[in-house]
Amino acid sequence: MSSSLDLTKPLRDAIAEAEELIANAPFIRTEQDRLEGYEYLAGRIRMAMQTAFDYDLERPLFVNPTHQFSRQGLDNPDALYFNAFLREGVEYVVRGRRGTTADLSFQVMAGTYGPGQAPRSCAAFDDRELDIADDGTFEFRYTAEPGATTLIVREVFNDWDTEERGVLWIERPDTMGRPAAPLTEARLAKRYEVAARSLVGSIQTWFAFPHFFQYQQPVNTLTPPQTTPGGLASQRSSIGHYELGEDQALVITVPACTDCAYQAVQIGSDWYVSTDYETHQTSLTKAQAVTDPDGMMRFVVSERPPSVPGGSIANWLETTGHRTGSMMLRWQRLERDLGPEDGPSVEVVPFDSVRDLLPHHSPVTPEEYAARIAARQRSVARRMLS
Repeated sequence: MSSSLDLTKPLRDAIAEAEELIANAPFIRTEQDRLEGYEYLAGRIRMAMQTAFDYDLERPLFVNPTHQFSRQGLDNPDALYFNAFLREGVEYVVRGRRGTTADLSFQVMAGTYGPGQAPRSCAAFDDRELDIADDGTFEFRYTAEPGATTLIVREVFNDWDTEERGVLWIERPDTMGRPAAPLTEARLAKRYEVAARSLVGSIQTWFAFPHFFQYQQPVNTLTPPQTTPGGLASQRSSIGHYELGEDQALVITVPACTDCAYQAVQIGSDWYVSTDYETHQTSLTKAQAVTDPDGMMRFVVSERPPSVPGGSIANWLETTGHRTGSMMLRWQRLERDLGPEDGPSVEVVPFDSVRDLLPHHSPVTPEEYAARIAARQRSVARRMLS
């Protein structure tokens, strides 16, 4: 019989390798960067253990691998992510009750994310293609096609304060009612090996991923709306990265889209993850943002809140100490395709000149801004744990 140390050795070795990757990340400039890296590592370990130990191909279930404690792949602050692993040729039944969120979408993927590659999308649709009963319940069946490995579900909130998440689960009819297979040493050892591979592989993947997309663009620019790599047919995104001096700000101007249920902007860190969206305003949806009378939304990315008569601007995106980072805009549940005219424009200006690019002022007082943050905290807690 192997010792427990033998069983866990692959994971222990992987944690050490992962720590080396984190400690030597080329974009670490400050102590904050280093500390965030170790927090990111904790999330990667959590994800790896979940991937290896929570999934069972005989008894499928939806697992939430990406959340505020396990961030990855420039995760969307407005989304709940659910993954279920699939086996080719097996029929699955997905049941649920639709909530009131802006979008509920499904995607079948072949393969996994890796350095420089995204899995192939086998199928993608949203709940508009489901037969939803008057009480919000739905059911559909899917037989995993050749190559299919994962069913990904995204539930996206536009209005954090009022929208409610739904209910969702998945079954294999051919294994329902059977007990789980007994635990064996070989099976346990394999799980630790899977966790080890997942840990190192995920860090290498998300280190490489931005270089094939965000960093292909000049700094302080955003692309026109485009199909998201590995994303949904009804989604478009605009990507980029920023670099700002201490006394600079970046102004993003984009039309408010009336032909989609969801539109949002976020900034992230060089770890290619969302930054603190609970206690800082690092993202805004079109429901949260102020739209100017000319139909444009104007966001200011800066470390300090730009002041306007009556307070600071409502559409401030906090950089939270990051002079560099990622930027992303998303449109989902589109009713038409988007062109360059629907996309954002970007301008970097001296911090004291921000107001020159804001023809309409929508100020919030410090007390109002604190109330905004409190509402964000309540909404995240409610949607993640309900």
